[in-house]
Amino acid sequence: MTETAEQHAFVENWIDLAQPRLGAEVIFASDDFFAPKERMINPEPPVFIPDKYDDHGKWMDGWESRRRRSGGLDYCILRLGRPGIVKGVDIDTSHFTGNYPPAASIDGCSSESDPDDSTSWQELVPATSLQGDSHHFIPVEDDRTWTHLRLILLPDGGVARLRLHGHIVR
Repeated sequence: MTETAEQHAFVENWIDLAQPRLGAEVIFASDDFFAPKERMINPEPPVFIPDKYDDHGKWMDGWESRRRRSGGLDYCILRLGRPGIVKGVDIDTSHFTGNYPPAASIDGCSSESDPDDSTSWQELVPATSLQGDSHHFIPVEDDRTWTHLRLILLPDGGVARLRLHGHIVR
C-alpha cells in the first residue's frame, strides 16, 4: 500500500492512543472465536502467513468474529491507557478479503470504571462502509475526552488493526 496524504497526516500529527505501551487494552469482545481481540491493537503491522492454521481454522492477525446467522452485531471494547481526544481512526482490514465486516462504527464513553450494561455510549464514528484488505482513514471532528471506545462490526467479520490517532488529556 502506498502512503496517502491522509494517512501521513494521521500518523505524523497524532499518536496512536490504542498503543499497549500506553496501557491500552482490549477488555471485551462479543465474539473472538476465529482471532483474539488483543491482536487488533498490536503495534506491529499485520502479517499474513499462508499455511498457518489453529484449532479454529485459518490463523489471522487481528480480531475476527464468527459469522452471525441470527441478526445482531459484534463489538469489542477498548480501554485507553490514558484519557484522550481522538482526531482520526484507521480501521485496517489488511489480509481480510472475504471475511471483513461490511461496515463498522465507533462509540466512546468517559468513565472511571470499565463500562457495563448501564454505560451511556456516544457516537464518535458513524456506520462507515468498509472494504477488504484496506486501510479506512476516518477523520473525527469531536473534542470530547474518552477513556473507552467500542468498535462495532456491522454485523461481523475481521479487523487486522485499529488505530486511534489523537492526543492524551491530562
